[in-house]
Amino acid sequence: MSRFIKLSRSTVERYIQCQRCCYLEKNHNIRPPSLPFTLNIAVDNLCKNEFDFYREKQEPHPLFKKHQIDAVPFKHDHIDIWRNNFQGLRYKSLDYNYDFGGAIDDVWQNRSGELIVADVKATSRNEFNWLETFQKYDYPKAYKRQLEMYQWLLRKKGFKVSNEAYLLYFNGKKNEKFFNNTLQFDTHLIKLDCSSEWVEQAILDTVNLLRSSTFPKPSTKCDFCNYIKKRWNLAKNT
Repeated sequence: MSRFIKLSRSTVERYIQCQRCCYLEKNHNIRPPSLPFTLNIAVDNLCKNEFDFYREKQEPHPLFKKHQIDAVPFKHDHIDIWRNNFQGLRYKSLDYNYDFGGAIDDVWQNRSGELIVADVKATSRNEFNWLETFQKYDYPKAYKRQLEMYQWLLRKKGFKVSNEAYLLYFNGKKNEKFFNNTLQFDTHLIKLDCSSEWVEQAILDTVNLLRSSTFPKPSTKCDFCNYIKKRWNLAKNT
């Protein structure tokens, strides 16, 4: 039997961005250091607490009314497990011998019973323009893939899931005249039309890479690999 692989949503995303970095991180525990985004985590937790208030009452969040979303926060016994970074929403494949999962931010349920996936993001820009950002940068596309992977997981669990998904963006105002120990935010709810049809093949491709003995080539678009290449070339000539 092939080697059992446990992987996360971020592992598949790493595969999409750079197969070499994915292989190094998962098989050799070699990865660039990262710092915790503690302010983002605080915003995320406060937002979850707020949704839990309406989840318990099974009432729509005020944002739903503002944006005409006919839904309430989804109430389920495992919602806290799904949102836990060390547990998350997981699916095990006996056919391909892998365990795939990720920690979801929130789930809503519309009137027809479909589940709606939502993810919380925090940023701080003078002007927030989602369409321009989506067209210009790669990371918003990764956010969309993140939602689609969560949709795939929920479908694998047998739930009826809407193709409609949301990014809840909190944009910190950094040009206020006074701070007063209070950070003010603009709130932006971004609706995305998603498809999870690509997800299963991407998981299988990632699993096959991690089981392979062939060291993958770096991506030409990978910042980490390009940094190492330029540093190595410079060292050879000095």
